[in-house]
Amino acid sequence: MSAIWAVVPVKDTSNAKQRLAAALPQAQRSALALAMLEDVLEALAGARGLAGITIVTIDPAARELAQRYGTQISTEHATEGHTGAVMGAARSLAACGDAMLTIPGDVPLVTAAEIEQVIGAHRRGHRFVIVPARDELGSNTILAAPADAVPLRFGDNSFFPHLAAARACGIEPAVLPLPGIGLDIDTPEDLAAFLARPSRTRARALLDRVGVRAA
Repeated sequence: MSAIWAVVPVKDTSNAKQRLAAALPQAQRSALALAMLEDVLEALAGARGLAGITIVTIDPAARELAQRYGTQISTEHATEGHTGAVMGAARSLAACGDAMLTIPGDVPLVTAAEIEQVIGAHRRGHRFVIVPARDELGSNTILAAPADAVPLRFGDNSFFPHLAAARACGIEPAVLPLPGIGLDIDTPEDLAAFLARPSRTRARALLDRVGVRAA
């Protein structure tokens, strides 16, 4: 089977997570974005079955963090939003015959075991594996083989459109709900859900350190 590369698009962390403004000041939101990214990179680095990890970003802090994990860094299409960054990477990987597992940098509860479950679903013959957000609106992880097998368009309501897009390409998607990957942190409600679940993540340690507690 083709090699699988993880792709993590990362926006400007200095101005991150604006929808959390009511809960956290900007400095803490930036620190949280980096803590979550490191949680994701650690899980990816510990997962078996990946050929490597690439982050797509021009953010200096994210680039510095990625270097600690031996992660490849790409700036191509990094300023074109989540969709542009991922599809740019997908085209490059597909040109080499590779598959892509794309995951955002704001799912701090992800584990290496969950990543391996996604890879396992692909190894069992699925060309398009998708992990929905907990509300079944967003698409929190997608594994596509080849990397550009399905046109992707991310957003707050991308899960069902991605299922339809895969079927339009003649591919029956495999849906894999996973609790860690399913919780991305964008809103105060997401933050509350994260805090309600005990974890030993860097994101939780940061929030504990600055005094943000579960309700």
